[in-house]
Amino acid sequence: MRGVTHDDAPPLADLMPWSVAPPRLGRGWPAGPDAAALKARWDALMKAEGPDREALFEPSRSRTLHTAVGRLPGRTGAGTERLARASGPCPEPVRILVAPFDEQWLIPDQRLIDAARPELWRVADKEQVFVVEAPGTPDSPLLFTSMLPLLRPGRVRPLFRRPGGREPNLAPGLVEWLGRRLGVVPSPLDVLAWIAAAVRPDLTVPLTGDPDTWARGLEHGHRLLWLMRRDGERPKLPGGRRPYVRAPLPSRPVALRYDREEEALFVDEGRVSPVPPQAWDFEAGGVRVLEQWFAARVAEPEAGTLAAIRPTAWPQAWTSELLELVTVLALLADLRPPKDEPAVPDPVTAAELTEAGVLPPPAAARRPASVLDGPEEGPEGQLALL
Repeated sequence: MRGVTHDDAPPLADLMPWSVAPPRLGRGWPAGPDAAALKARWDALMKAEGPDREALFEPSRSRTLHTAVGRLPGRTGAGTERLARASGPCPEPVRILVAPFDEQWLIPDQRLIDAARPELWRVADKEQVFVVEAPGTPDSPLLFTSMLPLLRPGRVRPLFRRPGGREPNLAPGLVEWLGRRLGVVPSPLDVLAWIAAAVRPDLTVPLTGDPDTWARGLEHGHRLLWLMRRDGERPKLPGGRRPYVRAPLPSRPVALRYDREEEALFVDEGRVSPVPPQAWDFEAGGVRVLEQWFAARVAEPEAGTLAAIRPTAWPQAWTSELLELVTVLALLADLRPPKDEPAVPDPVTAAELTEAGVLPPPAAARRPASVLDGPEEGPEGQLALL
């Protein structure tokens, strides 16, 4: 659906005007692939005192043990007193996306995060879809996730500006204009599915007024969204080619390799198959996804740091995640479009949208909505004023 690059396709930045820089942790230990390890890291921090607590925390210019910040929107388990005298249990970790297709966990406490981007937390719910720009990934310039994304350096564009799937982050009037051209008004998720199917490496999005082309694009795009968001029914490879653990994975693996002839993934002496070559070869940002995912779980952290607190053995949950990731990558590889795909018929151009008053979007559409569904707690338990 991508077409050639010399036509007047509108940029994604105009179609989805509001964007936010991704959160920046500033320290690695509050995130990781195992939720229980994060709770153990928190407990170790709480047990430490004085200089020992400060060293474990790893202070930065933005966050120290004495930094006063409020509670993250929508989070109830974190305290707001300064960390130098904090105590109590760990806030319940939440699922996040830390790298392409790598779902991990995060302690949702703003005192631990250099730049948490509260505007993203305010709109993060089960209806939300975050669009993440992935620079340097020509075949997949966008990622889509239902989880808060921490990938850098690309911008994050939420599909909705308010919780509950309200006020789509689309250029005002775009949905109605497309409805007049197509004969049916698309939903915000339909527009996002088209963007998923049609977006180009330069982040322009050719639009069409042809109903048949639009319908084919939606089918393709909705499947992309389903695979990347990984919600609902679990994906399966066609023909019953489901990857299985053929030889048990070791308790502390150190190496990952692939045998193309056997279509087998070896985790030390452990063996997973069948693993289609397209799953092993799948790259994002020039990095093989499976290798990056594995390295994040076996890399040796610096001794004496909170990051060194991690599972003593490879958890069964990681094996399940690996099997699903293999399936997702293989299916996504089959959906990648040919590089010479022709231009869409009956294009809806940027000039046409400009003449209709849809583009450029108003300045207010590029700013976050005023979202305050309930009181938010500021530093030391004070009511936050927005």
